[in-house]
Parts: sequence; C-alpha cells; structure tokens
Amino acid sequence: MLIIVSTLNAEVLLLRRRRPPGLWQSVTGSLEWGEGPRSAAQRELHEETGIVADPEALVDCGRCNRYPIAPAWRHRYAREVSHNTEYVWRIVLARRCAVSLDPDEHDAFAWLPWQSAIARAHFATDRAAITEFARHAV
Repeated sequence: MLIIVSTLNAEVLLLRRRRPPGLWQSVTGSLEWGEGPRSAAQRELHEETGIVADPEALVDCGRCNRYPIAPAWRHRYAREVSHNTEYVWRIVLARRCAVSLDPDEHDAFAWLPWQSAIARAHFATDRAAITEFARHAV
C-alpha cells in the first residue's frame, strides 16, 4: 500500500522511518488477512498519521507496482513470497493538518512542495506516484 497525501497547494506529506533510519517515504503499509485495498489504505493512513479520512476521499490511482522484497524487510514475509504488490492511493486535503506519528515506525514528518518531496522520497515508486498525482493538486 502506498498512499500519497497532498494538499490543494501540492504540498506532500512524507514520513521518516525509524528503521532503516533516515529513510523518507509516503504512507505505506500492508493488507491484513481478508482486508481490501481501500480499507487497508484508510487504516494505514490513520495508524501512521492519525488522519481519519472519509473512505470516498481516498482515490484509487489505478496503479499496482510489483517489485522484489528488499532484504531489510524479508523477515516480514513467508519464505515463498519474493515480490510485493503495492497498490497506489492518494488523498488531497484542503490544507495541512495535524499529524500524529506511530513512534514505533516513524520519528519525523514533513509537509513539502511536491518537487522537494520527490527529491527526498527514498523509493522510486513513491517518487513516480508523487510526480504523477500530487503535482496535479494545484
């Protein structure tokens, strides 16, 4: 799950992961057993930022990224699972809002102009989604 959170002014919310340290990304997460992508996006958004979104405000971007699981996260998956499928979602907020981080996962957040968010985001799929979706918020 990848959720791009932006404002009408094309500011993008990025979170800094605790592990591995210093890695900046958009809201991410995994499907739980029996959970659909929309429900997972809504849950992950709330768990990682404290933002409660109307499910209809979350927009399915119609993109699924598939990539090999990085060694740092390999322990989270069954041995036979080698790739991750990432569903891309976005939500456009009227303005910046308060963010309440899950301290086990993240230690900082930043609202950045979309160009700066692209420069700071660690993952290529995140940068591509910000490029494609957040910059159109203006």
